[in-house]
Amino acid sequence: QVQLVESGGGLVQPGGSLRLSCAASRSIFSINAMGWYRQAPGKERELVATITSGGRTNYADSVKGRFTISRDNAKNTVYLQMNSLKPEDTAVYYCNAVYYAIAATYWGQGTQVTVSS
Repeated sequence: QVQLVESGGGLVQPGGSLRLSCAASRSIFSINAMGWYRQAPGKERELVATITSGGRTNYADSVKGRFTISRDNAKNTVYLQMNSLKPEDTAVYYCNAVYYAIAATYWGQGTQVTVSS
């Protein structure tokens, strides 16, 4: 089992940047994949970006070229660098961790990102 704690959310103007962090309670070296998802009011949770233990990344089309996911195994942390933010990026952002061998997925509590002038 792993606990995930997100941080770094806040209020930012359109065109601005934020970096989200997801700190894990144990080593992320053995976690097969970690990702960021978001949920806006009245909408379903959607994938933003994922990264595998081998460093392979995947992005939603809506964030390609603007967001970058990375992982620091030494710090047990996954990051989401968000640039050129738009009002439609406003949502609660959640981090998750997936263990393929035991078919387990863990979620953090979420962090609010609001893009508004």
